[in-house]
Amino acid sequence: MANFTMQWTSLLSTARFKVDNDCVVPTKSPADCDDISHVRSDFHIDHDRVAFSSAFRCLGRKTQVHPLAQHDHIHNRLTHSVEVASVGRSLGNQVGAMLLKASELPKGFTPFDVGDLVQVACLAHDIGNPPFGHTGEAALRDWFRHPNNRVWLKGLSYSQQQDICTYEGNAHSLRILASLEMYAGLGGMRLTAAAIGTVVKYPWTVSAIPSHMGEKFNIYGTELAYFQCVAKDLGLLQKGPNSWCRHPLSYLVEAADDICYAILDLEDAVAIHILEVKDFENVLAPLLKGSHERLLQTQNLYQRCAMLRSIVMGHCIDEIARCFMDKRHQILAGDLIEKDLVGICCDEVRSVLISAKALANQRIYHHRSKLRTEIAAFSCLGSLLNVLIPAIYNRITHHQTNYDLRQELILRLLQEHIVIDEKDSLYTGYMKALDYLGLMSDNATASLARALSGLDIT
Repeated sequence: MANFTMQWTSLLSTARFKVDNDCVVPTKSPADCDDISHVRSDFHIDHDRVAFSSAFRCLGRKTQVHPLAQHDHIHNRLTHSVEVASVGRSLGNQVGAMLLKASELPKGFTPFDVGDLVQVACLAHDIGNPPFGHTGEAALRDWFRHPNNRVWLKGLSYSQQQDICTYEGNAHSLRILASLEMYAGLGGMRLTAAAIGTVVKYPWTVSAIPSHMGEKFNIYGTELAYFQCVAKDLGLLQKGPNSWCRHPLSYLVEAADDICYAILDLEDAVAIHILEVKDFENVLAPLLKGSHERLLQTQNLYQRCAMLRSIVMGHCIDEIARCFMDKRHQILAGDLIEKDLVGICCDEVRSVLISAKALANQRIYHHRSKLRTEIAAFSCLGSLLNVLIPAIYNRITHHQTNYDLRQELILRLLQEHIVIDEKDSLYTGYMKALDYLGLMSDNATASLARALSGLDIT
């Protein structure tokens, strides 16, 4: 066991931070400044700031699984995030009630505060996902890593190159929350420390990624100083340079996301006839136990799937909350051996979620109906980077040898979205390009790529 443990009193911190003259400093909570304190809690304010942000709104036209889907019942990133937030709130409420019963919930907090906090983090967990989902992430990474494009990385430090070459939706989520939205460059949305800690699933920089985590990380160099202050306020245990233990409630956010995409990806596949209802029911059968069979027979396609889903989600939420409480002391000490809570669930819940993910991998994620659009994502994003990055490089370095009038015209066209000024380094300039591309919807990306190619000229 570790010598120290995290404490709920600190982990539920409602402190907020801003950036002032490049320094991260505390700022007042809106709940303390006016007459709304009795109406909205700090976590309600967090929720509203995320829900009304332009980045959150853009999720409505971003891919969840099926790019540019035309079917009304198919999830996009926004509907997925709203549903994950609903599951997360239920998980947080249950865990909060259990902590209260165990006399471990700090004075002044209710179980609903825990639910509200988890809901906020769930709502924001995918806010940094680029167009075309994980395919978009791969396309942005692959462009910078291609040998022909390495020339544009000259002049960047090694850590800066790692950031630029590893577009990560989770890290861009933190960047949006802490730097880009609302108070741009001055602390972003200025959410509570508890909300920031809970949404950060991988609290380390790209240079500090644990060996078993692949390329997953949450902190770009641009947000490192900000997160250091948040981590200190929350009392997160530091594992090494630029690496911390996860906020305990981030495990609930991860579980809510796992539950939703494991089950709802299958439901979407039934709606567009990649799977049959029977396939869906067979996967969920261990948690159905036949007790609702007669009721289910009266439902149409969508109602039947919804009934199956609701039954199974209820079981999953109860089990995840129980697992969290069983392992809470290890989690608080940073000693949890297991990767996530799903891995320590009872056999029935774990097998259903694993089987659902396996079926999705076999029958959905590589279905031919998706391949053409996913391949096109590389062309769309690649064509935009082909123009943007050299243009930014030449603008910042004042390099005339590679001057291209088309590149300069592109910067003029996008000057409302990408503002390159004399203070920008190559690193900050490239990050601005990734900020712009990452926030675009699937449709807007495809439309801009067509426009710049000349195909839309009439």
